[in-house]
Amino acid sequence: MTTYLSDLEIAQANKMFHIREIAEKLGIEEDDLEMYGKYKAKLPLALIDEDKVEKSNLILVSAITPTPAGEGKTTTSIGLNEGLNRIGKKAVVVLREPSLGPVFGIKGGAAGGGYSQVVPMEDINLHFTGDFAAIEKANNLLSALIDNNLQSPTNNLGLDPRRIYWKRVMDMNDRSLRQIVIGLGGRENGIPREDGFNITPASEVMAILCMSKNREDLKQRLGNIFVGFTFDKKPIFARDLKAEGAMALLLKDAILPNLVQTLEHNPAIIHGGPFANIAQGTNTIIATKMGMSLANYVVTEAGFGADLGAEKFLNIKCGYAGIKPKAVVLVATLRALRHHGGAKKDEYNTASLDRVKAGIENLKKHIENIQTFGLQPVVAINQFISDTAEEMSYVTEVCAEMGVKAVVSRGWADGGKGTEELAKAVVEAVESGKSNFVPLYDWKSSVKDKIEKIAKTIYGADGVDYDKKAQTDLKTIKDLGLEELPICMAKTQKSLSDNESLIGRPTGFRITVREFEMAAGAGFIIPILGKMMRMPGLPANPASEGMDIDNEGRISGLS
Repeated sequence: MTTYLSDLEIAQANKMFHIREIAEKLGIEEDDLEMYGKYKAKLPLALIDEDKVEKSNLILVSAITPTPAGEGKTTTSIGLNEGLNRIGKKAVVVLREPSLGPVFGIKGGAAGGGYSQVVPMEDINLHFTGDFAAIEKANNLLSALIDNNLQSPTNNLGLDPRRIYWKRVMDMNDRSLRQIVIGLGGRENGIPREDGFNITPASEVMAILCMSKNREDLKQRLGNIFVGFTFDKKPIFARDLKAEGAMALLLKDAILPNLVQTLEHNPAIIHGGPFANIAQGTNTIIATKMGMSLANYVVTEAGFGADLGAEKFLNIKCGYAGIKPKAVVLVATLRALRHHGGAKKDEYNTASLDRVKAGIENLKKHIENIQTFGLQPVVAINQFISDTAEEMSYVTEVCAEMGVKAVVSRGWADGGKGTEELAKAVVEAVESGKSNFVPLYDWKSSVKDKIEKIAKTIYGADGVDYDKKAQTDLKTIKDLGLEELPICMAKTQKSLSDNESLIGRPTGFRITVREFEMAAGAGFIIPILGKMMRMPGLPANPASEGMDIDNEGRISGLS
């Protein structure tokens, strides 16, 4: 029986280069680095060059509707970066930072896998350079200012404690904090009111960091955060509390992108980390533009399936950043196709051509969706040990019938050597000039029209229904003057629909908007479909139970 090293064992066996050597590959002087030890550094915003951004080739990596364990977008992104460098391209991968919630919960870290990883893996998956902590502190400073204003006898804005929408955050799965009561214990402890915690990736401060172009833009967006209403129904924003300056101060280092390396010592930029099911699911505009300023090929990924991360990347991020991808890589796994073909969890790794055939419609729908944006997709079949040549050949043939090239990606097992063919296919797609990106909708359309466009075109829904709370929220959106903002749908990642049990390519369904959140600072409106958890809980046997550190500081059990 073949024994495979764990991701952590592979990462710990790698001999890393000093970060200045990685920076040299991008033409960055050592004096420009703000070093965090020998293997991590922050990059100054002055390195962003809009002329170079315009000429760089941006490649977006997305995926089909995933199984709970994910289908390897990050692994494929890192592997593709290795492959591009191996075939002589100056390439960099730009990724999101992992959240501690999934790390200690069920999904694990987000530093790639096998021989397609970014390192130092332990640091990246844990506190890294402190960006998440800074976001958490900035978020909670605003919370403290809100509660202080409620109690203050002077400069009181008259906030109605029953209509405050801002929540505290922490980067940990803790379901008991979703709905709480604060201010108990007497007058000196504040005004009693209902409150709650979101996980840090769901904070609007995280979304704002990812949408900001520079520090001035960051401050303006922070000031635009919608807090709630006064007793006389006047809207209150963070700027009314004079919060934006201090919040931006806490983010003074967090706004700078982080430079690390891959296992093959190629550059990687990691920055920002919103989830794609409840936020926009992409790294920062600053990090993407930094990569495009420093390399000819930039590989980036967007969270969960293409109906979530990719749709938001293309309709929101590209609009604010003024960028557009030259190609899209759709990651597909045979285990996910088996899942969409009816396989149970314990059958995902059991070869079955019949189930792959039954599940292929999910992949076909995602291909069609990418083509709707005028983009040329390349399908990367992320290979697992249980995959058969017969199954992979079938997927390749179906893609070819749709005019799309499918390539087997072996980045997990072989690193860059296993992704050279994928890299060549991506370069071919870029150089073909076939991609001509067009957004799905006009931001100036009505809120309902934008939602319907996403629902019908991307999800395949027959229409959209609105609960009573959502109807009330639509009036609030109009009153606040936010109607022309893009849409950031919050829905399950487990289905193209808003019902996680509808696998494959559902038809004959309608989606229901339960309510809206107004991310006025980030610059988008969030329709909430179903009961979306902005503070996840831990599983019965969390991953943390298998983690440890020895007397020499060597970590085990991290994945």
